[in-house]
Amino acid sequence: MPPETSAHTRAYLLRDRNFRWLTSGSALTMLGDQFTLIALPWLVLRMTGDTLVLGTVLALISVPRALFILVGGALVDRHSPKQVLLLTKYANTLLLGLLAALVLSGGLALWMVYALSLGIGLATAFSIPAGTAMMPHVVPRHQLQAANGISLGLRQLSMFLGPLLAGLLIALFGDGTSASANATGIGLAFAFDALSFAVSAWTLAHVQTHASALPPTVAPQAVLASVWQGLAQFWRDQELRTCFIYWAAIALFIMGPIHIAIPVMASTTPQLGAAAFGTMVGAHGAGTLAGMVLSGALPRLRLGSLGVTILAFDAVIGVLFMPMGLITAVWQGAALMLCIGLLGGFMQVRVFTWIQQRVPPMLLGRAMALFMFIFMGLAPISAAVTGWIMQGITLVQLFAASGGTLLVLAAAAFVLTPMRRMADAAVGAR
Repeated sequence: MPPETSAHTRAYLLRDRNFRWLTSGSALTMLGDQFTLIALPWLVLRMTGDTLVLGTVLALISVPRALFILVGGALVDRHSPKQVLLLTKYANTLLLGLLAALVLSGGLALWMVYALSLGIGLATAFSIPAGTAMMPHVVPRHQLQAANGISLGLRQLSMFLGPLLAGLLIALFGDGTSASANATGIGLAFAFDALSFAVSAWTLAHVQTHASALPPTVAPQAVLASVWQGLAQFWRDQELRTCFIYWAAIALFIMGPIHIAIPVMASTTPQLGAAAFGTMVGAHGAGTLAGMVLSGALPRLRLGSLGVTILAFDAVIGVLFMPMGLITAVWQGAALMLCIGLLGGFMQVRVFTWIQQRVPPMLLGRAMALFMFIFMGLAPISAAVTGWIMQGITLVQLFAASGGTLLVLAAAAFVLTPMRRMADAAVGAR
């Protein structure tokens, strides 16, 4: 049978009830997550005004996520990703619903924020690998690329719309500086996220998985042994090892500080505020979506090899980060974040595809869990440390140092590592 066209495949997927149930619920959850992404740091800053406390809250989410995400990936490989994902959706509905009720009732104490953040982090450690493992259980393997393209596009759309809507919601109920300001808007933001998890759990329950999409049955293996086997395999692959170390350095030295610096900048700059915070994060989401579209339209656009292109784009992103601490208007921050998102989004699809091509299918779940661990586990831990560091440095210094560090990392990776030889062609894992 001749291969299907992309348009035909997309049309078939959109007629597939299981795919519609899965993607609609996932899109709603991702939209809700953006509300919490804006509301949680705003809540902490309004309660305390302390960047160290904000860093602690982010650490309480990130540390359990970092510690258990690889375990979660191994468990998902052994059990049904649908059942694991359902349990995490129920847990997040309860946690976020309770957080919303406490905010709206005025009974929220800081220790409650700490406890609920810890619970959300634990649930996320298992929901991330379960969510990324669901698609092969729902659509045929030859349609995975188109299915992931639709899903990833919806994710980026939510990253554009969610922060804008959340920022406007919080600003609508007042943008004052007292501890009680924005309580209604923040509470409603958490309530929307809780509702999104409840509805997505309902849609997920309607999804029927296909046994034909499952990998061949293998003998059960202890969870920790399974995690160690995957890490050992990745370490033996020099190119893969180098990329993971490079991405970990970016997460620690760049992404972590940004998680703290942007909400602090929006909160402390008189010309900005909650709506500006949402606008800047939304601009980054819009840029990422545009970059992904551009990547699909120009799949062969490279500056030499794939590795050279990644390093060159990262160097430009570093240059764009450096003046962020000097902005005085929303449009300036939005423009910089749009350009940063555009460059990052262009390479995101190719990086994911490169990992999928290089890693054997039976290790792919653990590889993606490790990739997610780097950016969703290490970055917030770095943000917690940044909250402490910001007691002694300014925003201008932080942004300049972060951007300069990325520039140095990209240059060092080009000169000292095999990343510059990284190619698009599929290479079997070593």
